[in-house]
Amino acid sequence: MLKSIRSKQIIVTAAIVLLVAFLFSRDIKGLVKPKEETSNVPAGGQMMSEAAEQQISLTEVSTIGKNMINAGLAAEITSLENAYNKAADKDKVAAAKLLAQKWDDLEQSVPSALYLEIVAKESQLLPNWLKAGEMFLKAFDNSRDSLMQPALLQRANIAYSNALKIDSTNLDAKTGMGISIVNGMGAPMQGIAMLLDVVKKDPKNLKANMSLGTFAIKSGQFDKAITRFIDIIAIKPSPDAYFYLATAYENLGKNAEAIDAYVKSKDLAANPTLSKFIDSKVLELKNKI
Repeated sequence: MLKSIRSKQIIVTAAIVLLVAFLFSRDIKGLVKPKEETSNVPAGGQMMSEAAEQQISLTEVSTIGKNMINAGLAAEITSLENAYNKAADKDKVAAAKLLAQKWDDLEQSVPSALYLEIVAKESQLLPNWLKAGEMFLKAFDNSRDSLMQPALLQRANIAYSNALKIDSTNLDAKTGMGISIVNGMGAPMQGIAMLLDVVKKDPKNLKANMSLGTFAIKSGQFDKAITRFIDIIAIKPSPDAYFYLATAYENLGKNAEAIDAYVKSKDLAANPTLSKFIDSKVLELKNKI
């Protein structure tokens, strides 16, 4: 019995690790990480102190980001940064928006999020807080830095909190807040309740549904996960939804259903790395039927 449970846990972890790695290359957001990759995120109910906000240095992340791109693009970023630093107060927001967009275009979500936060703080407008929160969640999803992850998650939480202060009924803000809570900024069930409330008001909300589905897999509630991902696929089929559906089926021993879902994930993704994994997975499952 214990061996069976451990095997299922290995299947979940391995599947999510591979899918997250694949999805990072495709810029799909809002996914739950494997347990071993979230061990340094605050436990349920453990809110980060305000000092954590100081853990992210814009200068440092900019330097790191520029080291990851070619010299021409790095020079362009430096030019935009110089323009931002020299800009009059009335022009700071526009300059920060340009930098946020440029960093996002270069798939560097941490500096992009920090500049979007600057824009939101200056403007105090709902759309800008939502954009900042979304980018911080993207940065949290993409980061492998265990020291930076909690700070990114906290910044996302703060951004969505500010959005809700402006409009307490906004579903995008509630969804983002719920995702940040589920991932560590408070008691997970508080976040789940918030996401369920969003889905009740907007049944086709993909982001909220996806977070609920991945949390169900992470917590071993595979029947619930299957129902959730079938609903998601009915709204909008995607490789990640099919992959998670396949993972849930596999953990319940429904190998034929798992094979069908894996193949559909492969066909939609058209990604060589994922295809190779799925081909071996399908072969393995066929041998069990």
